[in-house]
Amino acid sequence: MINKIANKIKLLSHSGSTYHCPYCGYDSKDLEVVGHDLKILKDKQVIGGGRRAAGCYKCHSRDRERLLYAFLIEELKVTDNKNFSILHIAPEPKLSNIFLKSNVKEYICGDLFTKGYDYPSHVKNMNVMDIPYEDDHFDLAICNHVLEHIPEDTKAMKELHRVLKPGGHALLQVPISKNNQETHEDFTITDRNKREELFGQFDHVRIYGQNYVSRLESVGFKVKRINISEKYKKFGLNPDEDIFYCEK
Repeated sequence: MINKIANKIKLLSHSGSTYHCPYCGYDSKDLEVVGHDLKILKDKQVIGGGRRAAGCYKCHSRDRERLLYAFLIEELKVTDNKNFSILHIAPEPKLSNIFLKSNVKEYICGDLFTKGYDYPSHVKNMNVMDIPYEDDHFDLAICNHVLEHIPEDTKAMKELHRVLKPGGHALLQVPISKNNQETHEDFTITDRNKREELFGQFDHVRIYGQNYVSRLESVGFKVKRINISEKYKKFGLNPDEDIFYCEK
């Protein structure tokens, strides 16, 4: 009861008209501070990393989740396409719920199951480096902030490219350094604290540089960098975060 009252007071105190969360509908005057204050994220100016005002006070959606909503639901209107087949790797629950209720032809969710974690019944145990679907199957693949966890990221990129239909698209977002051209990675480092120090998170194996696009192109993708933050200011998007929209 006390927690409910405290939460109600918090929502009232932050209510306003500057921002709007498309997931829960909450309107606020500011955004919740989220993320970690780590030196490496500051030094490399990692977009979407570090301590920042980016969260919804009500449902706790973050800027990168609302970016997906803005692009997929508002811009592309994917949920209106009854002929669409979608693969969603490590699906974000809020976005996933929208697709599950939509009219798309096929919506497949996959994640590599890890001991100690619970997964919704609609999520299949799936390794993105070995996707159990035939070539040219999906119209769209969504893989949001996953590749930075995978040492063999090009193998995962190739698999995502393989299962897309010709002309199909993939939305492949990652943490990316604003001021470094080269990707910073070292697979010999397995210590959790050292990984956090060097990559910004204990389970990350790299920080992508601006050469991320050439890595995607190396497996056959045609890449468009799109920025819609100005159009969707109300959603509280990160003005520096581009969408990596990849076509087979």
